[in-house]
Amino acid sequence: MMAAHDIVQLGNPILRQHAEAVVDTQSSEIRHIIETMQSTLAATSGVGIAAPQISESKQIIIIASRPTPRYPSAPLIAPTVMINPAFQALTNVQEKDWEGCLSIPGIRALVPRHRNIAISYTDQCGALVETQLNGFVARIFQHEFDHLQGKTYLDRVQDNVDIIAESEFFKLIAATEVP
Repeated sequence: MMAAHDIVQLGNPILRQHAEAVVDTQSSEIRHIIETMQSTLAATSGVGIAAPQISESKQIIIIASRPTPRYPSAPLIAPTVMINPAFQALTNVQEKDWEGCLSIPGIRALVPRHRNIAISYTDQCGALVETQLNGFVARIFQHEFDHLQGKTYLDRVQDNVDIIAESEFFKLIAATEVP
């Protein structure tokens, strides 16, 4: 497996750029970017990554929901590479839940997101995939999709009181766990 790449941090201009669409999903450049994203994500306790987070302005995300110290109750799904992703909300209803980001360490915030979405993307073999996501996995998708639009989850926060230190977040989680 390829070596992990440093995660781009908030303040780096690439996080504020619209990522470029991928034209040739089978090119050696795109395969290299995907391999780097996979190894970088595997070296973290994150549940998703976007190409801009490894300094590549390309429309590629990976969703890899799994229980981690950062997201102990995350559902387990196989890492899924999504090229040129798009989505549509299935309802106007949004719900707030906690998010963090590998590019913004030490901070968590309550972020409103659509609970149910229809998505489309091109997979690594060049096939178009259309499906629906809900709950936490839909949240991951929207979070990573935002990176391709030059946004971070902090841009979605409705009130600054919804932003807390990650250390306080872990205290909140510990207090709500069932003994």
